[in-house]
Amino acid sequence: MQPRRYGSEQVIARQPAATDVLSTNRVLRNTYMLLAATLLFSAAMAAVAMATQMPYLGPFVTLGGYFGLLFLTHFTRNSAMGLVSVFALTGFMGLTLGPLLSAYLTAVPNGSQVITSALATTGLAFVGLSAYAVKSGRDFSFLRGFVLIGIIALLGVIISSLFFDLSAYASVISGAIIILMGALILFQTGQIVNGGETNYIMATVTLYVSIYNIFVSLLQLFGMGGDD
Repeated sequence: MQPRRYGSEQVIARQPAATDVLSTNRVLRNTYMLLAATLLFSAAMAAVAMATQMPYLGPFVTLGGYFGLLFLTHFTRNSAMGLVSVFALTGFMGLTLGPLLSAYLTAVPNGSQVITSALATTGLAFVGLSAYAVKSGRDFSFLRGFVLIGIIALLGVIISSLFFDLSAYASVISGAIIILMGALILFQTGQIVNGGETNYIMATVTLYVSIYNIFVSLLQLFGMGGDD
């Protein structure tokens, strides 16, 4: 009887681990499905903004709308309203991206090539970083401090840009943002894979914002040779 009881205990001990794996895979799958849907919706909203020639909303409306919808998504993340909030957030960001894309198409030489190159590079970077984080299964928690300090510094730069001309440092700022967002993708994906993130709505928002910022920063870098 003793060996049989021991074997039973082994099966019971393994069950939580198997449950954790299933839960992690479900969060990862739901995150990527929602991320794909929000990226498509955001692209559609950017196309609407371009087709209607929507003007730039200005920094205060843009930042106010972004942070307001971000906080709303955070507060509703555990309810059905969280899905509505995340689409509202990503749709709004798509609308604000439309005027920028229109400016590149009209004012920057080879603007369409710049946009295509930035989009392709962003996609390759995201796929590469995500694949590495998922396949390796590494815990990137050591990046938490770097990401936190980097986001605080980025907020400081955004606020400073409202009052000072930082265009001379545009390339440095864009490069730093790309590195920071790449680290954020590794950190967030690692959190999902290792069970540190169980809310796929917040995981989606983090990855979406990372992709958005990488794309905009690459636009800045690739468009340096054109008109401002």
